[in-house]
Amino acid sequence: MFTVSESEAETIRRAFHDRGEWSAVVELRRLFPVFANNPEALRCVRAIAGWQPLPDPAGTPPKVTQLRRRKSAEPQP
Repeated sequence: MFTVSESEAETIRRAFHDRGEWSAVVELRRLFPVFANNPEALRCVRAIAGWQPLPDPAGTPPKVTQLRRRKSAEPQP
């Protein structure tokens, strides 16, 4: 298991789309020398190339519903 930062993923995606998947494998193995075989690296490259960036969490604020107090029931005599 390994963790890929957004900048590393962008480097791999750029290599994948500009020069092909084997160039992206080279980039992945350059960034993560732990990969010993190309088929495993190629599988990871294909997964990383398919990632979509996460939406900006600060973009649209969540909808907030204002709560109202209930009318207090007065005890009847």
